[in-house]
Amino acid sequence: MDFSLLLVLAVVISGVVYFIDVIWLRPKRRERLAKAEEAAAGNLDAPTQEKLLKEPWPVDYARSFFPVLLVVLVVRSFIVEPFQIPSGSMRPTLEVGDFILVNKFAYGLRLPVVHNRILEVGEPERGDVMVFRFPDEPSVNFIKRVVGLPGDRIRYEDKQLYVNGELVTKTLLEEGPDASPQELLLEEQLGSVRHTIYNNPRDPGPQMREVEVPEGHYFMMGDNRDHSNDSRYWGFVPEENIVGRAFAVWMHWDGGLPSFNTVRRIE
Repeated sequence: MDFSLLLVLAVVISGVVYFIDVIWLRPKRRERLAKAEEAAAGNLDAPTQEKLLKEPWPVDYARSFFPVLLVVLVVRSFIVEPFQIPSGSMRPTLEVGDFILVNKFAYGLRLPVVHNRILEVGEPERGDVMVFRFPDEPSVNFIKRVVGLPGDRIRYEDKQLYVNGELVTKTLLEEGPDASPQELLLEEQLGSVRHTIYNNPRDPGPQMREVEVPEGHYFMMGDNRDHSNDSRYWGFVPEENIVGRAFAVWMHWDGGLPSFNTVRRIE
């Protein structure tokens, strides 16, 4: 189900009904009221007046919901959109059940549904955490970290990431952290961004010879390096599939009571 499409349709339908009432139906109701008052010599009772002016139920609903739906559409399409993290591919940065906020204008304003960029604002930078539509199934949203920009050369061998022939440095923080005892917790320097990743020393993980990122595309990887379905397996993300930059966790909910103890910026 494409929620953006449903929202756009709801705005269009409620807006059309509302404006038809303003332009055509409402003047007709007032005209009928004026004729009734003239026939009653100005002695028309209040219930009859109310009945003649009463809006049909579709108009009543449209008038109530149209401004609300329009505001939701504008905010969700052009400013910020909430998402829930469904998998552990971005651990330890993002946990399953985290609710995140995504900046929809960081990489340019896009029309809802068709996703065409109508205003260029900025471009993804190496190290950004980005939400995008999965190239093989555009109705599904993925979240990964931007590793390769257009023109970059990317290689991943023996759990080492190379960008343009240079090793991306990482530092061991903890062996077997409580949150994931089988992993190594490491800090990685990716561009100007320092962030944490997981590596499992007992999992050989994927090996990838050097590839060059095509123009207009991006190479994405999850921070949970041995448990992430990302560009190492299915290739590059085209620019038109970009949704926005994830910038904050505002709530965590894993089935119990919602928690706001983990509210934080996403690095």
